[in-house]
Amino acid sequence: MLIHPWDAALDDTEWQRWLAGHDFGQLAVNGLPGEPPHVQPMHFAYDPAPGEHGEALAHLARPNPIWPALQADPQVVLSVVDDYVFVPGPWQAPEGAPPEHGVPTSFYAAVQLRCTAHLVDDPHEKAALLTAQVGHFQPEIDSAPVAPGEEPYGRMLSGIRGLRLEVTDVRAKFKYAGHKPEAVRQRMAAALAARAAPRDAAARAHQLRRGATVPGAGG
Repeated sequence: MLIHPWDAALDDTEWQRWLAGHDFGQLAVNGLPGEPPHVQPMHFAYDPAPGEHGEALAHLARPNPIWPALQADPQVVLSVVDDYVFVPGPWQAPEGAPPEHGVPTSFYAAVQLRCTAHLVDDPHEKAALLTAQVGHFQPEIDSAPVAPGEEPYGRMLSGIRGLRLEVTDVRAKFKYAGHKPEAVRQRMAAALAARAAPRDAAARAHQLRRGATVPGAGG
């Protein structure tokens, strides 16, 4: 992922706060020799506490074809993308130029977690992992305890494998025209507000919050 200086996260707090509101992404895993990579959509629960960059917890069905690839190479990437919109060319035409000379682009936020995958097969460890996930996704809804040999979930533990994704590096990008002159950015913000399509409000909020992220971009 190309990250220009004006698209980079302002600090770790920016991407951490954004990721705290997201728990669905795609896990990219190198394929076995002669096979293409695996890309697995999945829910996950991110915990910022363990290690330097935290960890993500997930589980997948035991028949999933991803397991041999993970065992062969545990270095993976968990990719999360949201708040994306299409920006028509006239919105970002240079000041004084005809609107039709503007170049279309995309706005989006993306966080890529580079991880070392640890497979979890011990029933008690899987139960603890699932308990943490349930606590994340439905904290206010009562659910039966997850325990090996106990109904209703104990008998299901053998059908899944757990994943602890130890985050070793983070790449974060917030592409919201931080290098454009202020007049152009204000024009795009107004156009996003007027269009009011899905995700436009979130994209506009990012653009206004970040402002000009390159010295001199404000004109």
